[in-house]
Amino acid sequence: MRRGFVVTDQPNPHPARAREVLGRHPELRRLFRPYPASAAWVVGLVALQVAVAFLLRDARWPWVLAAAYLIGAFVSHALFVLIHDATHNLIVRGSWRNRLLGILCNVGQGFPSAMSFRTYHLLHHSHLDEYAFDADLAFRWEARLVGNGPVRKALWLLCFAIVEIVRPLRIRRPFAEPWMAGNVVAIAATDLLVWYWCGPAGLAYVLLSTFFGIGLHPLGARWIQEHYTFVPGQETYSYYGILNRVAFNIGYHNEHHDLVRVPWVHLPKVKALAPEFYDHLHAHRSLTRVLLQWLFDPRLDLYTRITRERDAAAPVTREVRAAVA
Repeated sequence: MRRGFVVTDQPNPHPARAREVLGRHPELRRLFRPYPASAAWVVGLVALQVAVAFLLRDARWPWVLAAAYLIGAFVSHALFVLIHDATHNLIVRGSWRNRLLGILCNVGQGFPSAMSFRTYHLLHHSHLDEYAFDADLAFRWEARLVGNGPVRKALWLLCFAIVEIVRPLRIRRPFAEPWMAGNVVAIAATDLLVWYWCGPAGLAYVLLSTFFGIGLHPLGARWIQEHYTFVPGQETYSYYGILNRVAFNIGYHNEHHDLVRVPWVHLPKVKALAPEFYDHLHAHRSLTRVLLQWLFDPRLDLYTRITRERDAAAPVTREVRAAVA
């Protein structure tokens, strides 16, 4: 039997719930402000990545691989989360300052993703699970190719960094803007500097850290945790486990989609102050369990998503156009 996405005619659930949450808990609006301390985390984590790369400049490749998986993946993933907050202008005031901080995060990752992520992530929020606009959804051919066997699913997740580059090609009206070009030039230059100071092994550590941090790794399981359907009818899932401590609370995903103007440091407060909206929702407690369940349960595959069919010629949300301008 041929599988396919679960198509719904229901609207994105988050705007309506956000209105209900704020109607009952208006005090949460006090959390709608940037968190400048995140900028110090950006600088510190990038410095850590470069320092480890320098220490590995003469290391053998098994040590480089081990360090990238056991240390660098956690640091690179943390930088991804800080790029995420910069995308929502939640680190400092002003769009261009947050853009620069996002690009700085990329220095510790070796790959120029911050500006393209900004564009397509904002589309993900405003056009959640709409096949024509949300690059978080797999291509239909991608889902058919991967299937539901553990080996192909493992290889797919291992290569998810490459998948993330290809996915936006589905968006028929891709955005292109000078910040993206600047992002590429800046990271190409810093990669050359890392190669010069830290050698091929050091640069490989930085790049492999990113490859592992969003790939076949417990932290990489969050790409499955966030929107893959584990309970029929529920579109978004939070994770409340210990890895939030090294991932800047990115697991609080329902809370984030509901109140996108709350920075990472305050997301647990949203759940604590409005438990009646979140305690009844299915949530994950272990990303390792999510990873193993997704790999070995044949009922779970890339089609295990709720989607909305929408004409690709439909207008993009005005707020998104303004944000990526």
